[in-house]
Amino acid sequence: MKYSNFINENNKTSRLGFGLMRLPIIENDDSLIDYKASRKLIEKALELGINYFDTAYVYHQRQSEIFTGEVFDEETRKNIYLATKLPLWKIEKDGDFEYLLDTELKKLQTDYIDFYLLHALNKERFEMIEKQNIYKSMVKAKEEGKVRYIGFSFHDDLELFKKIVDSYDFDFCQIQLNYLDENYQAGLEGLRYAKEKGLGLVVMEPLRGGQLANLPKSITDNLGGKTPASLAFKYLLDNEGLDVILSGMNNIAQLEENAKTFSSMEANSLNSEDKEKIDYLKAEISNRLKVDCTRCNYCMPCPEGVTIPGIFQIYNNKYIFEQDQKAKESYEKLIKDKADQSSCIECGLCESKCPQHLIIISDLKDANKDLLGESNE
Repeated sequence: MKYSNFINENNKTSRLGFGLMRLPIIENDDSLIDYKASRKLIEKALELGINYFDTAYVYHQRQSEIFTGEVFDEETRKNIYLATKLPLWKIEKDGDFEYLLDTELKKLQTDYIDFYLLHALNKERFEMIEKQNIYKSMVKAKEEGKVRYIGFSFHDDLELFKKIVDSYDFDFCQIQLNYLDENYQAGLEGLRYAKEKGLGLVVMEPLRGGQLANLPKSITDNLGGKTPASLAFKYLLDNEGLDVILSGMNNIAQLEENAKTFSSMEANSLNSEDKEKIDYLKAEISNRLKVDCTRCNYCMPCPEGVTIPGIFQIYNNKYIFEQDQKAKESYEKLIKDKADQSSCIECGLCESKCPQHLIIISDLKDANKDLLGESNE
């Protein structure tokens, strides 16, 4: 495993970070983490040299931090780095920050958080942290030793990203980046800007919620034996500006393949053959994608029960993976469960939360027509 001097030379973090948001679950219930299977994953991750573990207050319907606190014993905790995130939207009055931080510390069963992030900053939440003096509270928590480093994760445009970087003395930031999103949100320009300002850099969504790892044979046949996941990671690993790349791994095979890629790849070493394959993947996937949804689940839960990311996944998969019949059957199940587009009342709550700024209501209508076999003309 390759390691980074993350923020400073005192931190030797694995370049592959384990995102604890897609752990094995029971009965397809995101709140029911399969502890036995997930523990095995953590044990294997540690064996492979992974020491950076990323969770959040909301992951697995508020169960991820609890699992994280239970899976790491006191001795192991000394040798790993924990990152979690403050749910900004829950702060309404004085004292809420301290209450939420203490709650997270209790769930994580630890006295300190290595890397504490303001979760999913956008324009509205940035205005909120200024109004509520939340950054000041973050600094105080750092001075008290409850957190070691303070940062933010980001979902908005490049201009705002630069403004946030310049506004406060953050230690690090976390951005969405992969070979399809070079110019999306902070993008490559934001990455360079943050590094010039001395911030540590963590990347999320390197596989776009798994989209870039699970491609059909019509695409992978042209990869010369390389896996699409390894190429996606190599694209990022080639950039020396990245300290940690998160992956939400949920089986041993993924762990082993990713660890192998991260252990063999140095920055600025991507060969011409792999570059050509990545360019091919960019073009092929972009041409097939119907809705640019990364399945981050920030739009959920829908008050009417519409399974928004699930619908878009079915819609995209129909074309990316050439799965017409499977898409039809999957959507019919949502209809049976009253979780399809027909339950949408167009309240717009989902659109206000979407980090990708998708026109969800309209996209749902298009997906519904297509999946029902109707024309979108």
